[in-house]
Amino acid sequence: MFGLDSLSGNPQAAAFIGIVLIEALVLYVGYGALEQAFGEYVVGLLRDE
Repeated sequence: MFGLDSLSGNPQAAAFIGIVLIEALVLYVGYGALEQAFGEYVVGLLRDE
């Protein structure tokens, strides 16, 4: 996928941890932006306002 197969042991583990942290940050920022953009609208729909 990212060419991590050539790494072994500790470098591979560190690379996977870095990738997971970056993915988590991207999802956190992305979902935060979606909530900012559509949060009030969705809550209004759920409350039937």
